[in-house]
Amino acid sequence: MGMLKLLSVQHGNHSTFLTHHRKRIAVLFGLLCFCMAGLTGRLVFLMLYRADHYSEMAEELHQRERSIKAARGRILDRNGTVIAANRTVCTISVIHNQIKNPETVIQSLCEILGTEEDSVRKKVEKRSSREIIKTNVDKPLGDAIRDCKLNGVKVDEDYKRYYPYDSLASKVLGFTGGDNQGIIGLEVKYEPYLKGRNGTILTMTDARGVELENAAEDRIEPIAGNDLRVSLDVNIQKYAEQLAYQVLEKKNAKAVSIIVMNPQNGEIMAMVNVPEFNLNEPFTLADGTETSDMERLNEMWRNACVSDTYEPGSTFKIITTAAALEEHLVTLDEQFNCSGAIMVEDTRIRCHKTTGHGPETFVDAIKNSCNPVFIQLGLRIGVERYFSYFRQFGLAKKTGIDLPGEANTIMHAEENVGPVELATISFGQSFQISAVQLATTVSSLINGGVRVTPHVAREVRDSQGELIEQFTYEGERIVSEETSETLRYLLNHVVSSGTGRNGAVEGYAIGGKTATSQTLPRSNGRYIASFIGFAPAQDPQVLALVIIHDPQGIYYGGTIAAPVVRELFENILPYLGIEKSEDLPEPSLQNP
Repeated sequence: MGMLKLLSVQHGNHSTFLTHHRKRIAVLFGLLCFCMAGLTGRLVFLMLYRADHYSEMAEELHQRERSIKAARGRILDRNGTVIAANRTVCTISVIHNQIKNPETVIQSLCEILGTEEDSVRKKVEKRSSREIIKTNVDKPLGDAIRDCKLNGVKVDEDYKRYYPYDSLASKVLGFTGGDNQGIIGLEVKYEPYLKGRNGTILTMTDARGVELENAAEDRIEPIAGNDLRVSLDVNIQKYAEQLAYQVLEKKNAKAVSIIVMNPQNGEIMAMVNVPEFNLNEPFTLADGTETSDMERLNEMWRNACVSDTYEPGSTFKIITTAAALEEHLVTLDEQFNCSGAIMVEDTRIRCHKTTGHGPETFVDAIKNSCNPVFIQLGLRIGVERYFSYFRQFGLAKKTGIDLPGEANTIMHAEENVGPVELATISFGQSFQISAVQLATTVSSLINGGVRVTPHVAREVRDSQGELIEQFTYEGERIVSEETSETLRYLLNHVVSSGTGRNGAVEGYAIGGKTATSQTLPRSNGRYIASFIGFAPAQDPQVLALVIIHDPQGIYYGGTIAAPVVRELFENILPYLGIEKSEDLPEPSLQNP
């Protein structure tokens, strides 16, 4: 009985185990069926609804992509003359899997391109999808390689920036790098407009990466960049550069800068920084040597008119005069006396004429560029009001010119300016501004009193000539029309019978101001000679600023800089259609 009972219990346990095992198998089978159903559904979805997408992806796995560079937009001067264009070049590359005779390929490429064998061999023998042998290859050489019909060698036409006038306005235009992107100047400033959209060549290959014969290439055509129309005038730029090089050589100067501007709207007609550099060989120094020394290159590429500052000297007396006239602190016939020096606190500040000018009216004082008189004006204005006008005239901030790298004005903190500092500021010493800042501020003071924004860009058009964007520049009044009128009258006298008489042009009423400033440290005996002039004096249409850095021998602005502006105006005033005129009559309002 006991044995039967034991067997009965064991049989029951076995049945329970089998039942439990069958349940597990059933669950697993159900899960398997569910997964199979899901996978089947997914497969049906992919085959019916995503077939095109995955077919395209599969095709891409067997396509080789090569870029087609877009033509960069041109740069044209105000008359439509092209000053930055494109030249067709070629990019030579090799595809390892398609090369059938490596030695022939290596030999042919070395002979035609003049490239070292080791460099070419490494790229030919490298197992990669594509290796570039050389870029910016002249088109005749590219055509010669194409004519060889070498398997695995690709010749793709490309574009290289080309500057028809080589060094003309080099530091304004700037240049592009190997990728055809702007590096400096207008090229980088207006990069978004000038750059195009690259295209693509798609070539079918087999699983090994070998291009299929008779398989059609797919092309996505490039879109050319837009053209930039600028205010520069090639003829004025050429002549200004010619004059700058002449005085550079004659005076053995370190550098010469010239700005020619329309004072009514701020358009830059010419901007010269000699020595210039060859835009088509931007990494070659003036002595003909190539270099990768970025310090030397940056110095060569630097636009001194925009990025450098200097002590303006007596040209800044225009600003002091404007502030004094606005404040009604001086009249034209006010009497002064110059003894050759003036004491400010315990400091004796000399006039450039050490024997003094003697009795003189304010008109005489500006004609004579008399330091003591302008020191007196500065002290009359006072620190607070002087700095207020400094800001009002726009001197405390950048001009906003559309060229990169503009320098800020370097000026004393107002709280650190005492009578002596104010005295030196009043005649243009102990602080620094940029050439473009001086030209802009003077333009704004003589054009009727409206601050202008200096600029080069005028408009952007597409490759078909359709207008894309026209640039506008707003101005704000900074002095009264009466003050502006009086300034023009005074500055006309400077040229007609004062220190600027070497800037006079027969038959034209010219306004201007001379300057001679000493560079720091004062003990080095180095000077900067400059002259700023405008014409016609009664309604200025053109302004020119000439700055000669470190001239040897005679260094006075009225002697060496004013004649440069005279020669410039003698040629460009008739060219611009500016009619001859007489000297200005005395202004109706003398700021009593």
